[in-house]
Amino acid sequence: MLSGAQTALHSDDGPQPSRSGTILQDILQSLEDAKAEDIISIDLRGKTALADQMIITTGRSTTHVGSIADKAIKACKASGVSAPRVEGLPQCDWVLIDAGDVIIHVFRPEVRQFYNLEKMWSGDRPQEPRGL
Repeated sequence: MLSGAQTALHSDDGPQPSRSGTILQDILQSLEDAKAEDIISIDLRGKTALADQMIITTGRSTTHVGSIADKAIKACKASGVSAPRVEGLPQCDWVLIDAGDVIIHVFRPEVRQFYNLEKMWSGDRPQEPRGL
């Protein structure tokens, strides 16, 4: 798919809505261009109503995290997301960008490892306990 940082996509075989798919591809390209590391995209459809996709990636330093986030925000706006909501930019340990259908997390390596969102969101739902 894209060269540079490792990119893994987790999605079902069904087609994505056009706007969501375009935004996702534009954001992924911006992350590649910013030299983001360990980029993954998790399909959230059927797991939560928060968003259709979650992207998780890493920057090597707080400066790199800030630069990656800035490029992702610009990609969101260029794709038609007029005002993405952003948290964490001053510290740049973990920046969260809510672009509506796509949520982006940009971490420093040790912060990403600590929170381990991939494990929380990419696994299957636990089965409901059955009656006694």
